[in-house]
Amino acid sequence: MHTSRTLTLARLPSGVPIRTTVHAYGEGELVDGDDGPELDAPGDAPVVYTQAAQHGREVNGTAVLRRLHERLVGDAVESGDGDETGDRPGQTAADLAGTLVTVPVADPLTFDHVSYTTPESLDSRQPNMNRCWPGDREGSLHERMAARLWAFAGEADAIVDLHTGSPSMATHTVYMRGDDACRGLAEAFGTDLLLAEAAGDDRKSEDLRANQNSSSSDDDADTEWNERGFAGKLRVAATREGIPTITPELAHSKEIVPEAVEAGVAGMIGTLRHGGLLDGEPDPWDGVVARNHLGRVIADHSGLFVPEPDLAVGDRVEEGERVGEVFDPTTFETLQVARADRDGIAYSVAREATVTAGATLVGVAERIDEA
Repeated sequence: MHTSRTLTLARLPSGVPIRTTVHAYGEGELVDGDDGPELDAPGDAPVVYTQAAQHGREVNGTAVLRRLHERLVGDAVESGDGDETGDRPGQTAADLAGTLVTVPVADPLTFDHVSYTTPESLDSRQPNMNRCWPGDREGSLHERMAARLWAFAGEADAIVDLHTGSPSMATHTVYMRGDDACRGLAEAFGTDLLLAEAAGDDRKSEDLRANQNSSSSDDDADTEWNERGFAGKLRVAATREGIPTITPELAHSKEIVPEAVEAGVAGMIGTLRHGGLLDGEPDPWDGVVARNHLGRVIADHSGLFVPEPDLAVGDRVEEGERVGEVFDPTTFETLQVARADRDGIAYSVAREATVTAGATLVGVAERIDEA
């Protein structure tokens, strides 16, 4: 069964409603409630909530949910599209042992602006929707929008928050370090690289220091966690509520990339199998786990950055290894020879040549064995 409803998230100053569409597949259905659409699902069956385009320029997740929709309502199966991700022929929404809820455009404001954040004139307090979960029905614009979606996400047994990186970033999945249920969900999604993010005051810093032999790294993580408001991420808020949650980062913003969409659909099939909604088991995972949000090679000077020609996202680098240079475009003087600050995996490499001092040139994720 498939049902969909229009959901009003909030209203603009002019009174114009901010609307999106919610879909439900499987045993549950969307019904009209006193305060808008509600999910009516069996209490003994699992519910998976998935959203995309929380940052409006990140469109591949939306394309993933469209492809998944076609598969579940039968169109893709009839056209023979089911084999791409190893899905069994003929499986549709009627075969789901539970309910999948999807929101293809979580933030219509940033979607219409093709932006990462909304204009400060609309929400100066929370311009980034992914910093204010679980939201506040009496709060700012984004807080109200998050609260309306939390009515669905907060009742789920697992959450997949689809995001999109950039052409210079390796496809990966982020999960809360130390949470076995989140780790299992991330493995089921199946990206080769998993990034384990420590959760601020939830982290056991002494254990991390013992494992990583890097006392300054934990201090850096705490500082960044607080300064960037990571506690308000959907993934963090939901995990702290006991809901296993992951954030896949599919490659490329602003354009739909077939390879990224295929990876996303395969990942969703894996998570539905992991959650028991589809028959079968996810494909065995044999990838790499690394720490998130730590290693960054920073530009010491403004200028033009030229990465090493043989450096690609996903490559392993060693501490001190040359990763590029920054030069003065007027005098041609080399201002900085950029070197990796630690052993790890280059999960992002700046491809836009013009950089300002303090910009990230290369992101290096430290490989870890236990996460």
